[in-house]
Amino acid sequence: MRPGNSIAGKIVTIKELLQKLSVWRLLSKTIVFSNGCFDILHPGHIASLVEAAQQGDILIIGVNADASVKKIKGINRPVNNEDSRSLLLASLAIADAVIIFSEDTPLELIKILQPDVLVKGGDYTIDQIAGAKEVIAGGGRVIINPLVNGFSTTSIIQKLKKLDV
Repeated sequence: MRPGNSIAGKIVTIKELLQKLSVWRLLSKTIVFSNGCFDILHPGHIASLVEAAQQGDILIIGVNADASVKKIKGINRPVNNEDSRSLLLASLAIADAVIIFSEDTPLELIKILQPDVLVKGGDYTIDQIAGAKEVIAGGGRVIINPLVNGFSTTSIIQKLKKLDV
């Protein structure tokens, strides 16, 4: 791990992230943004985030807050709370910053951050990706990563329900 880049220090507020962004932009770093619920981190998430990290110099990961996960995925979700999910993501060497957002989509966050590259998983089309239009309008790129077959949080939860523990 790089000096001064502690795991907990990667979990940032918008104010802290904007300060980091100003430095990264002064250094001409390519900023990549990806987001999701990341409720139960699995190989599909990792594959997508690795691909995202390869698209630039800095990877910022947006994490849906607990309330928005509940709205999107249902009342029994999230399985892991936003602090746990953020900590797991921040522990990844490829992550430079992790930020929790409360809205259902990261559109407002993307408008503020103005990343150079926006990356989402293959279960979306370009017109379904929050912020895609704004990133493209700003001269950036949108990447849709292919899904990794056999891995989804929902399927993991279904397997666990079948276990008699």
